[in-house]
Amino acid sequence: MTRRRLFKLSVVTCMASAAGAAVFLPRKANAYYAGPASDHFDGHRFFNPGGRGAKSFGQLARLYTQETWAPWPAEVPVARIDTPPPEVRGAALRVVHIGHASWLVQTAGLNILIDPVWSERAGPTSFLGPRRANPPGVAFDRLPRIHVVLVTHNHYDHLDIDVIARLWQRDRPRIVTPLGNDAIMRSTISDLTATATDWGDVTELSPQVRVHTEPTQHWSARGMRDRMHALWASFVIEAPLGKIYAIGDTGFGDGRTFAHIRQRHPKLKLALIPIGAYAPRWFMGDQHIDPEEAATVFATVEAEHALGHHWGTFRLTAEPHDDPPKALAASVAVRGIDPTRFRAAQPGIVWEG
Repeated sequence: MTRRRLFKLSVVTCMASAAGAAVFLPRKANAYYAGPASDHFDGHRFFNPGGRGAKSFGQLARLYTQETWAPWPAEVPVARIDTPPPEVRGAALRVVHIGHASWLVQTAGLNILIDPVWSERAGPTSFLGPRRANPPGVAFDRLPRIHVVLVTHNHYDHLDIDVIARLWQRDRPRIVTPLGNDAIMRSTISDLTATATDWGDVTELSPQVRVHTEPTQHWSARGMRDRMHALWASFVIEAPLGKIYAIGDTGFGDGRTFAHIRQRHPKLKLALIPIGAYAPRWFMGDQHIDPEEAATVFATVEAEHALGHHWGTFRLTAEPHDDPPKALAASVAVRGIDPTRFRAAQPGIVWEG
C-alpha cells in the first residue's frame, strides 16, 4: 500500500471515529475482549439492543462530500481557566468542565476525571483529527492529584491515550472503563492496570463513593478493523450529596436508555448531557442526541440540574459551533424548564452543590 493511500485511510479512520461513523471491513477476531455472549455482545462484537446498525462507508463519503459544513472560528472563547482546590471534603460537590466531554468531579476527598482529553487534536496522531478550538478549562499542570479516571468509550475525542499515560505516570489513578477499553490502554501503557466493567456493574471507589456502569446507545472503533470490539457506556457516580449521571455519547433511540436510568437511579443530583455534534440528523441521529433530545433526556431522568457538553471544542459535525447552546435554551424554554437548571457549559465553568 502506498504512503498516500495509508494517509487517506488514516484520515478517514480518524474522521469516522470523531463523527460517529463505522467503516465496514472484513470480520476478524475481537482485538480487545473475549467473553460470553450477552444481550449486547454476540461473542465477537458489541451492539446496541434494539438500536440501529452502524453507518456504511458510502454514507460516510456522502457526509464529507455532499453535506455543507458550517465554518468555525479559529478560536472559541472559554468562560474562564479554573484552578481546582487540592480536594473537596465531605458531602460537598465541585464539578468543573474541562472541555468537550471532559470533567473533573471533586467530592468526599476524591478527584475524578471523566473522559480526560488535553491533546491538541482528537485523532490518532498529533497532525490528524479535528483541532481543538479552545484551551482546556483547567491546565493539565494545575490538576490536583487524580484518584480516579472514568473513560466512557474509545473514540479519540473521549479516550486520549497520551493524557492517560501522563496521568498514570504522575498519579497512578484507579481507571474504570467498559469492557475492552482496558486492553487498548495497556497496548500503549504496558504497566497500566484498569478495571473493565460491563453494563450494570458497580465499582466501589471509596467507602463514600461508587460508580455504576450504565447502558448508552453508541458504538466504538479506534482504527479500520476494530469496529464494535470494545464496549461503550455512561456512568452514574454515587456520591454523598447525590448521584451524577455522566453521558459521554449517546443516541436517543426509543428512549429506553433514559427510562432505565430514571428507574435505577431516581433523584439524580446532576446530569452531564451532550448537546453537540448532531448534524446532519440522517447521519448522526443514531449516535448523538441533539439539543431538543437532550432536553427530553433531562426531563426523562428527572435530574435536579444538568450541564450541556460535547460542543464548541472539536468541530466534529456540520452544525455551527454556537448552535447547540442556542438550540438548548430554546428547547428548555418550550418545555417550561427553569433555564438555570439546564444550561450549556463552557470550558472552565464550575458547578458546586
